[in-house]
Amino acid sequence: MPKRKTKQLCYMALLAAMYVPLSLYMSIQAGNVRLTFGSLPVVVCALLWGPLDAAVVAAVGELIKQLLTYGITYTTVLYLIPPALRGIIIGAAMVFGKHRGWRLEERRWISYAVSVVAAVATTTGNTLVNWLDSILLGYYTPALIFGDALVRFAVGMLTAVIIISIAIPLVKILRRRKIVDTD
Repeated sequence: MPKRKTKQLCYMALLAAMYVPLSLYMSIQAGNVRLTFGSLPVVVCALLWGPLDAAVVAAVGELIKQLLTYGITYTTVLYLIPPALRGIIIGAAMVFGKHRGWRLEERRWISYAVSVVAAVATTTGNTLVNWLDSILLGYYTPALIFGDALVRFAVGMLTAVIIISIAIPLVKILRRRKIVDTD
């Protein structure tokens, strides 16, 4: 395995590991609504290396989080999909820009728009997985799952704006100081 790829895998492992404390301890929760910074490593990975790497970071980080908080259930694997969607969407936009000769973090408004779209997809995915979880395990009511959906979408979009506002300068610093190999 080339040295560059090994180094990237190490960085991805660090980002996946950072996902867990940022999701669990850097969050504010009120009922079923949660503001968390767990997506920051996923967004950074998506901006640096693209959709597949970001999806892996999200899935591994979410798996560890799920195992630490809930253990293994029938729907554990399903909960890995929504965070991975965020990485796939932002990473795909990064690849699109790269093929056109620009970096996503250089186009702020596109970055914000893509991040908000990714947040809507992630919140939709989480809502659907919660609904399926409630059907299989029978503990949530539809009112609990869908009653606060608008608030969860608003919080998700707000969080996306905050996260991309942090990720853009962070990625620029990592590139400028040549800490990561991305080209």
